[in-house]
Amino acid sequence: MMGPDPKILDDIAKVAGGAVNIFSGLQQQIRDEIKSRMDDMAAKMDLVPREDLERAELMITKLRSRVDDLEKRMDALDKGGKKTAAKKAPAKKAPAKKAAAKKKPAAKKKAATQKAKK
Repeated sequence: MMGPDPKILDDIAKVAGGAVNIFSGLQQQIRDEIKSRMDDMAAKMDLVPREDLERAELMITKLRSRVDDLEKRMDALDKGGKKTAAKKAPAKKAPAKKAAAKKKPAAKKKAATQKAKK
Protein backbone atom coordinates (compact mmCIF):
# COMPACT_ATOMS: atom_id res chain seq x y z
CA MET A 1 0.00 0.00 0.00
CA MET A 2 1.07 3.41 -0.79
CA GLY A 3 0.52 6.49 1.36
CA PRO A 4 -1.07 9.69 0.18
CA ASP A 5 0.85 11.64 -2.38
CA PRO A 6 2.85 14.46 -0.71
CA LYS A 7 2.01 16.75 -3.61
CA ILE A 8 -1.70 16.39 -2.91
CA LEU A 9 -1.12 17.29 0.75
CA ASP A 10 0.81 20.40 -0.29
CA ASP A 11 -2.04 21.43 -2.57
CA ILE A 12 -4.58 20.90 0.21
CA ALA A 13 -2.43 22.96 2.61
CA LYS A 14 -2.21 25.78 0.05
CA VAL A 15 -5.99 25.75 -0.48
CA ALA A 16 -6.59 25.71 3.27
CA GLY A 17 -4.12 28.59 3.78
CA GLY A 18 -5.80 30.58 1.03
CA ALA A 19 -9.21 29.91 2.62
CA VAL A 20 -7.91 31.11 5.97
CA ASN A 21 -6.62 34.31 4.34
CA ILE A 22 -9.93 34.81 2.57
CA PHE A 23 -11.92 34.25 5.78
CA SER A 24 -9.67 36.52 7.82
CA GLY A 25 -10.00 39.25 5.19
CA LEU A 26 -13.73 38.66 5.08
CA GLN A 27 -13.89 38.86 8.88
CA GLN A 28 -12.13 42.26 8.81
CA GLN A 29 -14.50 43.49 6.09
CA ILE A 30 -17.49 42.40 8.16
CA ARG A 31 -16.13 44.21 11.24
CA ASP A 32 -15.48 47.37 9.23
CA GLU A 33 -19.00 47.21 7.75
CA ILE A 34 -20.60 46.74 11.17
CA LYS A 35 -18.59 49.62 12.62
CA SER A 36 -19.57 51.84 9.70
CA ARG A 37 -23.26 51.04 10.14
CA MET A 38 -23.07 51.58 13.90
CA ASP A 39 -21.41 54.98 13.33
CA ASP A 40 -24.17 55.90 10.88
CA MET A 41 -26.85 54.88 13.39
CA ALA A 42 -25.12 56.84 16.15
CA ALA A 43 -25.00 59.92 13.92
CA LYS A 44 -28.71 59.60 13.10
CA MET A 45 -29.56 59.23 16.79
CA ASP A 46 -27.48 62.30 17.75
CA LEU A 47 -25.26 60.24 20.04
CA VAL A 48 -22.06 61.79 21.39
CA PRO A 49 -18.63 60.14 21.12
CA ARG A 50 -17.18 58.97 24.45
CA GLU A 51 -14.25 61.42 24.20
CA ASP A 52 -16.62 64.39 23.87
CA LEU A 53 -18.67 63.19 26.82
CA GLU A 54 -15.58 62.76 29.01
CA ARG A 55 -14.36 66.25 28.06
CA ALA A 56 -17.75 67.72 28.95
CA GLU A 57 -17.81 65.89 32.29
CA LEU A 58 -14.34 67.25 33.11
CA MET A 59 -15.46 70.80 32.27
CA ILE A 60 -18.57 70.39 34.42
CA THR A 61 -16.48 69.14 37.35
CA LYS A 62 -14.14 72.14 37.07
CA LEU A 63 -17.07 74.57 36.81
CA ARG A 64 -18.80 72.99 39.83
CA SER A 65 -15.62 73.42 41.85
CA ARG A 66 -15.33 77.05 40.76
CA VAL A 67 -18.95 77.77 41.62
CA ASP A 68 -18.45 76.23 45.07
CA ASP A 69 -15.38 78.43 45.64
CA LEU A 70 -17.26 81.54 44.52
CA GLU A 71 -20.19 80.70 46.79
CA LYS A 72 -17.82 80.38 49.74
CA ARG A 73 -16.28 83.76 48.90
CA MET A 74 -19.74 85.35 48.65
CA ASP A 75 -20.74 83.88 52.00
CA ALA A 76 -17.55 85.25 53.56
CA LEU A 77 -18.28 88.68 52.08
CA ASP A 78 -21.87 88.54 53.33
CA LYS A 79 -20.73 87.66 56.84
CA GLY A 80 -18.16 90.47 56.73
CA GLY A 81 -20.84 92.86 55.53
CA LYS A 82 -23.17 91.90 58.36
CA LYS A 83 -20.45 92.55 60.93
CA THR A 84 -19.82 95.97 59.40
CA ALA A 85 -23.54 96.71 59.32
CA ALA A 86 -23.85 95.72 62.99
CA LYS A 87 -21.13 98.21 63.90
CA LYS A 88 -22.82 100.93 61.88
CA ALA A 89 -26.29 100.20 63.26
CA PRO A 90 -25.99 102.41 66.37
CA ALA A 91 -25.09 105.36 64.17
CA LYS A 92 -28.34 104.83 62.27
CA LYS A 93 -30.40 104.85 65.48
CA ALA A 94 -29.39 108.42 66.31
CA PRO A 95 -31.26 109.88 63.32
CA ALA A 96 -34.26 107.77 64.32
CA LYS A 97 -34.30 109.51 67.71
CA LYS A 98 -34.26 112.87 65.97
CA ALA A 99 -37.20 111.77 63.92
CA ALA A 100 -39.05 110.82 67.09
CA ALA A 101 -38.24 114.24 68.52
CA LYS A 102 -39.72 115.84 65.43
CA LYS A 103 -42.90 113.86 65.92
CA LYS A 104 -43.40 115.24 69.43
CA PRO A 105 -44.19 118.75 68.25
CA ALA A 106 -46.73 117.26 65.90
CA ALA A 107 -48.22 115.40 68.83
CA LYS A 108 -48.26 118.63 70.83
CA LYS A 109 -50.03 120.42 67.97
CA LYS A 110 -52.58 117.62 67.80
CA ALA A 111 -53.20 117.83 71.54
CA ALA A 112 -53.51 121.61 71.31
CA THR A 113 -55.97 121.28 68.44
CA GLN A 114 -58.06 118.82 70.44
CA LYS A 115 -58.09 121.20 73.45
CA ALA A 116 -59.16 124.08 71.23
CA LYS A 117 -62.08 122.08 69.89
CA LYS A 118 -63.35 121.39 73.44
